[in-house]
Amino acid sequence: MSAGQSTGSRIVVGVDGSPSSKAALRWAVDQAQRTGAVVDTVACWSYPTVYGWGMTGVDPELPDVTGKMLAQTVAEVVGDNPPVEVRESVVLGNAAEVLLDKANGAELLVVGSRGHGGFSGALLGSVGQHCVQHAHCPVVVIRHAEN
Repeated sequence: MSAGQSTGSRIVVGVDGSPSSKAALRWAVDQAQRTGAVVDTVACWSYPTVYGWGMTGVDPELPDVTGKMLAQTVAEVVGDNPPVEVRESVVLGNAAEVLLDKANGAELLVVGSRGHGGFSGALLGSVGQHCVQHAHCPVVVIRHAEN
């Protein structure tokens, strides 16, 4: 099957610009090339949670910044001429919930083992942990190799 053909199957991958999510995207594209799937990249943004303080304002460019990060990450990982169809979506919401929703009906959900938050020594981030426990499709967790 050529790169332009699709079996209708999808691989969903969470992207936050971290080295781990770049490794996950690289793996997802390679797997899609082997299976003829389309890669759906998903980047999430949300309003900051503030307890005890009034919200003074949210950066109205947050969705655009997230979209630019996603586009730059996809370009960096797969280049200008990807071997498979790679679609990008930027979604408002909790990352784990959005990824689970987007993965509904997908062949695979691919996440990096660590994102930009949390504890640097953790083997699996909270988003990946939630996805592994609640997804209705297989979940592949990619660990970024430290150089």
